[in-house]
Amino acid sequence: MEHFEESLLKLIIDTSTNLPPDVRRAVEQAQIREEIGSRAALALETIVENVLLAEEEQGPICQDTGMPTFEVHTPVGANQIVMERQIKAAVAEATRLGKLRTNSVDSLTGKNTGDNLGPGTPVIHFHQWENDEIDVRLILKGGGCENKNIQYSLPMELPGLGKTGRDLDGIRKCIMHAVYQAQGQGCSAGFIGVSIGGDRTSGYQHAKEQLFRHLDDHNPIKELAELESYIMEHANELGVGTMGFGGRISLLGCKIGVQNRLPASFFVSVAYNCWAFRRQGVRIDPRTGEILNWIYKQGTSDLKRKEFAGFSDKVKVLRAPISEEEIRALHVGDVVLISGEMHTGRDAIHKYLMDHDAPVSLEGGVLYHCGPVMMKDDEGKWHVKAAGPTTSAREEPYQAEIIQKFGLRVVMGKGGMGAKTLAGLKASGAVYLNAIGGAAQYYAKSVEAVDGVDYLEEFGIPEAMWHLQVDGFPAIVTMDSHGNSLHADVDDHSFKKLEEFADPVY
Repeated sequence: MEHFEESLLKLIIDTSTNLPPDVRRAVEQAQIREEIGSRAALALETIVENVLLAEEEQGPICQDTGMPTFEVHTPVGANQIVMERQIKAAVAEATRLGKLRTNSVDSLTGKNTGDNLGPGTPVIHFHQWENDEIDVRLILKGGGCENKNIQYSLPMELPGLGKTGRDLDGIRKCIMHAVYQAQGQGCSAGFIGVSIGGDRTSGYQHAKEQLFRHLDDHNPIKELAELESYIMEHANELGVGTMGFGGRISLLGCKIGVQNRLPASFFVSVAYNCWAFRRQGVRIDPRTGEILNWIYKQGTSDLKRKEFAGFSDKVKVLRAPISEEEIRALHVGDVVLISGEMHTGRDAIHKYLMDHDAPVSLEGGVLYHCGPVMMKDDEGKWHVKAAGPTTSAREEPYQAEIIQKFGLRVVMGKGGMGAKTLAGLKASGAVYLNAIGGAAQYYAKSVEAVDGVDYLEEFGIPEAMWHLQVDGFPAIVTMDSHGNSLHADVDDHSFKKLEEFADPVY
């Protein structure tokens, strides 16, 4: 199969850069249903702009290109050893081209391999079948939504929902809770795959397999079809909303499967996927390795650009270094445009800065929770290819101390932070800004130059500290210096809505 590796490279690039039509239609419907002019509507407009930019630029939709997971069905007699080697070569080449971020990290040393290859990465599952063609399906599921996967062991008590038994009603409560607990950290509005049964390992795998179903398919099991419809109707009553900003749309798709279990175990496993639902598949000729047809290209969508009304007026411009007075004048809900210098910092940087000095002055500065996709040109100059926010909650143990220690005025990411950071913002005169999760191409357009980088060798591209010059970089104040948090308010409101679903339905 001389063209197999080439075909896999095409599959990877398309999956990373081109949202499938069924997913686009779901986003389009969310736009129609969301309240015009709301924060959620603004987020959806940004998402649509990002989807269209990624397609035009052939750049990653989201900077976190996730764990490449391949499901491969082969005819009897296919050489899976050679196919695995070619899949890995295609992954490495896609990484070199900047279509995948360097995401494979040694769990003991923290060293990034730089090519997305290493023990356990990528994930490849081979299955034999009696068809003549090769079927390869790929999902790129980022870390933010992967961290919001959740597994329930029934019976149990669920917060807000009470006793949850080993029946359809118990399963219903688990799924509703799964949507609630993701909040904005999973880049809602999202998609969920659910597995009923199995063991702890097979349950999660089977849940992720549900995400390979077409969004408009019909579950052949009557009870599950009815449950999918119920969840799609009522999960959107929780009010989590796009990016966790509150709103009418919290869930864009729900697919449920079932498998047998041991008598002593009853697991409900939920694979949560962000709005950037990147999955694609191809049928391949087993003789030549050429693509015969694409699996998720059916139908069309009508995503269109709109004017960003929320970013065009009543915005507040911040230019680093920023004064405390400017920060104290901001309140939750304000739209902010950042210009000047910005520094990236994720998990490794936060841990490092707790015990070390910063390589540059951060006084009055902006720290962006971001692991960008970066590429060098022929002259050795760095360029940002994708630059959306990462989930900020992981930095909660460090953030307040780092704000105080270095005199930061702005920290920015997605999904919000907790009570410790909120208290730190109030004490130090700083704010938390929520950028739109997954909008990696949209935000890359706001970066004018890369001034430099620190800790590249030590931590790798995603975890290094990049020093960026930005112009008109938009975000929303969701935690201010007066003790207010939109995230806490939305969590409280959606929890109260969740409690309304405690009574049995089945």
